[in-house]
Amino acid sequence: ITKGPSGLSGRKGQSGQQGPAGNEYRTTLFVLPPIGSKGPRGVPGDLGPDGWPGLPGFKGSTGAPGRAGIPGPHGYPGIRGFTGPNGDLGYEGPPGPPGPPGVSGFLLAIHSQSVQVPQCPEGSSQLWVGYSLVYLEGQEKAHAQDLGHAGSCLPVFSTMPFSYCNKAACHYSNRNDKSYWLSTTAPIPMMPLSGLEISSHISRCVVCETVSPAVAFHSQDHTVAACPAGWRSLWTGYSFLLHTGAGDEGGGQSLTSSGSCLKDFRTHPFIECQGARGSCHYFANLYSFWLTTVSHTEQFITQRPGTIKAADKQRHKASQCHVCLREQ
Repeated sequence: ITKGPSGLSGRKGQSGQQGPAGNEYRTTLFVLPPIGSKGPRGVPGDLGPDGWPGLPGFKGSTGAPGRAGIPGPHGYPGIRGFTGPNGDLGYEGPPGPPGPPGVSGFLLAIHSQSVQVPQCPEGSSQLWVGYSLVYLEGQEKAHAQDLGHAGSCLPVFSTMPFSYCNKAACHYSNRNDKSYWLSTTAPIPMMPLSGLEISSHISRCVVCETVSPAVAFHSQDHTVAACPAGWRSLWTGYSFLLHTGAGDEGGGQSLTSSGSCLKDFRTHPFIECQGARGSCHYFANLYSFWLTTVSHTEQFITQRPGTIKAADKQRHKASQCHVCLREQ
């Protein structure tokens, strides 16, 4: 029998279905094949596409303050320029408005040397009235008052107007302290005064507010010096210089002050009051000092000593004075 020609190949059959998974327990019983050696490093791949932008980050904390820089050195001063020429004189401005009326502020004490309260000058205003204090003595030390100042006019009189204090306590009228007051022209008594009889021997005073200060002008002559131009007269009197009392204590008056020009001359122009006793008297150891008259021919020569007892000659020898107030 002869073999015929071969036929065409048949089509490839379809893949069979995947078999069921093997038993895991049984699989582990077989020996695993050995792990092969590490292969060579592969070629780097191409860069991938850019990713999406990330979300905004959280706000950072505040940084520490910066340090101040060190200042640089000062430069050298420039050269001073030349002074330019003076400018033309400007036009005179219009006059200013008048000041407010009644502007003042100067205090003036006026002493009457009588029991009558003196009057304030025209154009001034009265502040208070009182009694003329010359000075006080405490523990044998004196403190004088300027009779032209307001402090010499106390509103209330007392033979002992002060007390003294130390670390332990304050004490009043228990030692021989004294007060001295400008007196009146009443006759000098033979015995110390007490009670209401003192009042007729204490000068009254007034404190005034004026528009300008008052000044005393002393002539050193028995004639009164005239007030300067632009000044008006307040009163004339005698040039009272200084005073002493018990224990050689006392005080003086500034010759420019109105307190150095007393309206009346007396050898005893003030009276001593003893606080502990409550009495006042013109004691023999009270001394007053007055500016005297000196003629131009008597300058720079030795003065002859002498004693004047007659009251009219005493006044004639005392220098005259004039208290003036500058007019506004």
